[in-house]
Amino acid sequence: MHIVILGGAGLMGSGSVRDLLSELSGGVTRLVIADTSRERMQQLHAALADPRTETVELDVTNAEQTMALLRGADLCINAVPTFAGFQMDIFGYCLAVGCPYVDYGGMGVYTVRQKAEHEEWVRRGATAVLGLGADPGMSNMLCRAVADRLDSIDRINLYWAASAVGEESPVLVPPYSVSTVLGEYANPSQQFLDGELRQVPALSGSEFLDLPPPWGRREFMYSQHSEPLTVPFSAGIADKGIKEFTWKLSLPERENEAWIGLVKAGFGDYDDPLHIAGVDIKPVDYLQSLIQRNLDRNRERIPDQEGYEIHFARGQGVSGGLPTRVTCTVYAEPDPLYEAYNDAATSMNVSIGAQLLLRAPLRPGVWGPEEYFPVEDYFAELRKRKFRIDITTKTLEQL
Repeated sequence: MHIVILGGAGLMGSGSVRDLLSELSGGVTRLVIADTSRERMQQLHAALADPRTETVELDVTNAEQTMALLRGADLCINAVPTFAGFQMDIFGYCLAVGCPYVDYGGMGVYTVRQKAEHEEWVRRGATAVLGLGADPGMSNMLCRAVADRLDSIDRINLYWAASAVGEESPVLVPPYSVSTVLGEYANPSQQFLDGELRQVPALSGSEFLDLPPPWGRREFMYSQHSEPLTVPFSAGIADKGIKEFTWKLSLPERENEAWIGLVKAGFGDYDDPLHIAGVDIKPVDYLQSLIQRNLDRNRERIPDQEGYEIHFARGQGVSGGLPTRVTCTVYAEPDPLYEAYNDAATSMNVSIGAQLLLRAPLRPGVWGPEEYFPVEDYFAELRKRKFRIDITTKTLEQL
């Protein structure tokens, strides 16, 4: 496997690189890490000390240089942050040179634009699988597992929650990309309700659920995500009569309050530049730099915490003639395996998808994970990486 990972020295990209090269993976013969930051690439390359890796300083706005790098590669992993604005450009480069493409997700907006090009990718014999992180990505596969256990589907509701056990941190540590968190908290989202996509306000859809420790009782809210724009339209789901599909998240209470406060302060307009002392700066760039400086200056004040994640899909419909609920849950619990990763769930899932994609003959077109990968093959890779999976099927009389 000859893989090029664009943005490969970033937070998520570097984690995928580590997993692709780990003993949990196989078949990677050449891994090209392309990034704008020579310093980050050199640090990652030195830490890996793996002869299969090489680094290329690259600005993806240079179409000619980027396409030259992609020609002949077995796969492009797009790890450039979605809100950097280059998603469609990179997607187009891959189509132009016939390089298979995967990404971490397009926050819904880009994903829909990419899916609209399905027929063109089929015509040109090119393959793309979109949203291969944890959410979207692994979450899509949970939905597929639920749908496969129902003969007809009324609804599927998808949830993600994080929890940190230990002393509270006096420093705000983003759970993932700052631009992504701001987008989730500031932007309205589209949810599939009453058989159609409907726009709902940011921070709406409040729902309280009782979860096992360490999460406990948690409040969930709608947020901008790609799954409602793709999953209810997938084969094997759309044709089972689904009328509702929603996505909701829940961050720990104090972090949730912090991000709400930042949006109230105006950081929700993350892409609208401020003009300060003759210089234009985007609020998201300012906030990212400020948070990073604060992290660097106060690293010793950040306490050791154990991070937990729960990802689950609840589907309700009919199975064997009986009203039935199916719940598929993936638990990401503390494990030494994850210590080298910034976000193991996201970065490992991209690695899983990339490897599964290249192990079998390619299917031309633009696909969601739930349309492309066999559930059991995918779940087997999750279990290898210490993710715990639980699937329960109960008739409504048993609930």
